[in-house]
Amino acid sequence: MNEDVLIQQLRCEKSRNFAFRQLMQQEQEKTYRLIRRMVIDHDDADDLTQATFIKVFEKINDFEGKSKLSTWIYRIAVNETLNFLRHKRRKLFVPIVDVERQLSNKIDTGSNFTGDEIEKKLQKAILTLPEKQRLVFNMRYYESVKYEEMSEILGTSTGALKASYHIAVEKIEKILKSD
Repeated sequence: MNEDVLIQQLRCEKSRNFAFRQLMQQEQEKTYRLIRRMVIDHDDADDLTQATFIKVFEKINDFEGKSKLSTWIYRIAVNETLNFLRHKRRKLFVPIVDVERQLSNKIDTGSNFTGDEIEKKLQKAILTLPEKQRLVFNMRYYESVKYEEMSEILGTSTGALKASYHIAVEKIEKILKSD
């Protein structure tokens, strides 16, 4: 379905529910994957995906159309995810390293993580990155998000994003080679 038509239908009371189901079919899975790679836990990712789409449903009239709808949804998902991680650190009164260690432990013990040993090592290496660098790496490596779109989502220059991705790759390679 054409994005402009979908947006019109989302803003129309009569077609809103149908259009929202269409939007969910198009965007829910990749939004969930982005969130899951940041929070690791399936239940947390599921909750954050739901919160993202509730916000999309409630705020669709605020969408200005300056970017693609999927970019706007990713921006909401990123904000929800980063807020969740910040809240988790504050709630537990733990530094970022301890939160990342908890997430890393979930990779080892979580029945919801289905990756092989190499994927587990990669995920643990990714968790050592600072949040924003991890986000850039995940978006580029797993979702193949273009730097220009990432720039709109994260509000950062494409040059900074390219540098961040390059540094992340180097850090991950170093960690994987040392194992």
